[in-house]
Amino acid sequence: MPLPLYLLALAVFAMGTSEFMLAGLLPDIAADLGVGVGTAAALTSAFALGMVAGAPLTAGLLRDRPGRSSLLGCVLVFSAAHVVGALIGSFPVLVATRVVSALANAGFLAVALETAVTLVPPHRKGRALAVLLSGTTVATIAGVPGGAALGALLGWRAAFWAVAALCLPAALGIGRGVPARPAPAPTGGKASLRLEFAQLGRARLVLVMLLGALVNAATFAGFTFLAPVVTGTAGLGKGWVCVVLVLFGTGSLAGVTLAGHLSDRHPGLVLATGGPLLLVGWPALAMLAAEPVALFGLVFLLGALSFAVGSTLIARILYEAAGAPTMAGSYATAALNAGAALGPLVGGRALGTGSGDLGPLWVSGLLVLAALLLACAGRGVLVVRTTAAEGEGRMRGR
Repeated sequence: MPLPLYLLALAVFAMGTSEFMLAGLLPDIAADLGVGVGTAAALTSAFALGMVAGAPLTAGLLRDRPGRSSLLGCVLVFSAAHVVGALIGSFPVLVATRVVSALANAGFLAVALETAVTLVPPHRKGRALAVLLSGTTVATIAGVPGGAALGALLGWRAAFWAVAALCLPAALGIGRGVPARPAPAPTGGKASLRLEFAQLGRARLVLVMLLGALVNAATFAGFTFLAPVVTGTAGLGKGWVCVVLVLFGTGSLAGVTLAGHLSDRHPGLVLATGGPLLLVGWPALAMLAAEPVALFGLVFLLGALSFAVGSTLIARILYEAAGAPTMAGSYATAALNAGAALGPLVGGRALGTGSGDLGPLWVSGLLVLAALLLACAGRGVLVVRTTAAEGEGRMRGR
């Protein structure tokens, strides 16, 4: 894989750390700003909603600008939003900074997904995406637990400062290592944009986007509220939250790596295997969370399955949106973050039910069930259709 992919993954690491670290910081943020934990979870949903709206918006605005300058600008805005977030003491303002961060993240990811698949042959899109998304999985292994530990030692604001600092070497790497993409000619840009948006009328693309949203909603519904499960149901100390987050992140890296080898040629295999296992895994975690050994093992397994299935669906979205080369990344980003917005909202509501801390885990199982029912209804959508370019690339790769 080319070096620029790893430089993009570094920026994704910084942004992924910010997106996921709230799972370990929500109780402290809630206590500091005088809101409930369920209300503080709105920070996760605000970020995700900003990603949903920002992905197509920023991709459309940036499509006539060089890719490298767009990526660099998004990283710098993302860093600045975290500086503001670390300085304020108002929950509504903090929510606003999360929305701004999300808009910058959405623009970056939409352009990065587009850039990543242009750096490799057509038949290696899945592998390229696996490298790019490894930034997110490494964030769950190192960045998120590190943010939780930093928050426990120095307060949640220190974690925000750390994310802002992480963006600086990422920006330097992008500026020096990512090749400049010439800005497209403005003539015909509006017509071309209309044609790209018209791809959203294709049933195959819409179905895969819905599947991605549901699977990611299940992931975030459970992941966002792992901290109270660890300290409440399992009865472990706050230090064990970091351990559980590391296990989830390690599993996610394993899942993305495996999917990178299979998602191009055998997406149906990944989904047909991973989907039912997720359907069993989330309820199993809810029933066995009081046993630390079972908790640790299931968290690792669910991280692997969630990201294997999720990254495979991202690859399928990009394949199905091949007719929208500058907007395909925004479609994938919007779909996944629609799920990331929905998951914490319904998971937070479940906290107030008789299931208590385990409610979000049951919600995750129900969301996976909905995804599987939808996949069964449109199972033909996941059949790989090989284009001439992809077929030629695969023959060369043998």
